[in-house]
Amino acid sequence: MSNVNKSISFYNLIPSLDKLMREDILVMCAEKFGHQSIKLIAQEILGDFRGKISASDLETISMLESENAISDIAKEICARATHALKSPITPVFNLTGTVIHTNLGRAALASSAVIAMTQAAEQTTNLEYDLETGKRGDRDTVIEGLLCDLTGAEAATIVNNNAAAVLLTLNSLAREKKVVISRGELVEIGGAFRIPEVMTTAGCSLFEVGTTNRTHLDDYASALESDEIALLMKVHSSNYEIKGFTSSVSERELASLARQKNVPLATDLGSGSLVNLSRYGLPSEPTVKDIIADGANIVTFSGDKLLGGPQVGIIVGSKKLIGQIKSNPLKRALRVDKTILAALLGTLRLYQDPGSLNLRLPILRNLTRGADDIFAIAREIVPKFETLLSGIATVTIEDCMSQIGSGALPLDVMPSSSLVMTPIADKGQSDATLQKLAKSFRCLPKPIIGRISDGRLFFDLRCLWDKDELLAQLDFFK
Repeated sequence: MSNVNKSISFYNLIPSLDKLMREDILVMCAEKFGHQSIKLIAQEILGDFRGKISASDLETISMLESENAISDIAKEICARATHALKSPITPVFNLTGTVIHTNLGRAALASSAVIAMTQAAEQTTNLEYDLETGKRGDRDTVIEGLLCDLTGAEAATIVNNNAAAVLLTLNSLAREKKVVISRGELVEIGGAFRIPEVMTTAGCSLFEVGTTNRTHLDDYASALESDEIALLMKVHSSNYEIKGFTSSVSERELASLARQKNVPLATDLGSGSLVNLSRYGLPSEPTVKDIIADGANIVTFSGDKLLGGPQVGIIVGSKKLIGQIKSNPLKRALRVDKTILAALLGTLRLYQDPGSLNLRLPILRNLTRGADDIFAIAREIVPKFETLLSGIATVTIEDCMSQIGSGALPLDVMPSSSLVMTPIADKGQSDATLQKLAKSFRCLPKPIIGRISDGRLFFDLRCLWDKDELLAQLDFFK
């Protein structure tokens, strides 16, 4: 037989596209990623086979002649599709030791929030439709009553994050006027978000009082002699702490002064908490309800930090001022969609039963986890890590301290246990080995994210609940 005829016969080994697409694995793959996407990848792979046959690639020809050729090709198509079409936002194991990790998406949602979010996403809803009157409604209505019950505020509104909540509040209540704030509260949070710059963006002017470490009530009172003052502002120092020779003015004192001068008081709580964390054995933080009770007219806080919900900025306070904020055209630009509102509602409802909150809210469940439980997990999983990294790194269990993260309680830590991997390499090569090791764990189907410190890789196990899922990932380690 001539070489031409041989090539023709080898081309006949390539299965038809229609036959391939009927394979069970590709039917399931098409349901997940879309029929047309899988078809295009299949055509690309079949085209590769034609090119390899033309080049007399014996390995390809041998594979096509095997009994399992069609099954193997279908698996290859599915594998390539999974790699090419999977979402770039993927679940990871957070073993960094920072529970509320901004770079890892902050709060994991409670199942009730996920269910509510999914239902809202899958169907049309009455987002801005009043079922009673049959007319257009207000999307904040679905959440406002519950927020008022939980905080003691008269009214509430929601925007897409707390930075937006602060910006909208300042722009609505103090545009082209001055805002009084202590020098000790001119904070910067992640991403170079600075209060002075936010004020400039909001169209108002900063009026600093006091010093970095000490501010007194008289400082605020003197500032309020100016007719240009539109707002008093207090910023909770959630991501730092000043100690030593310090003095600050409480919300209650400021609220009394604000009432006398007929100027509203706004407090940015940042990582706002709706419950007293001390009831769960955690350090106490001021709650939104406390601040409202002390007389603040407006309080802004995050939904995805200590509250444990989706990323939102929540604004609660007096009905009159919330009305002004909601009428600002910026409110429309900063609003959240139906799925976020549904997730927040599903989260807030858990707070109606504080007794079970630490069992049902993932953030609180992680923060209140006992050190003995974490150590027990470490002992169960360390043998497989030792076997996996034999000759590469030593693996030990060490006590460590987890932190809350995302600007919440910056000095407070919780006892935990870590798997600690120390590279077995020459001193000059250990850093390269360590970086390669960390990357190998990050490249698993479900990445394992730890932290590198003092030439070692730490996996803090506080946030690990499904040890079997993690161990299964190690089968893919390279």
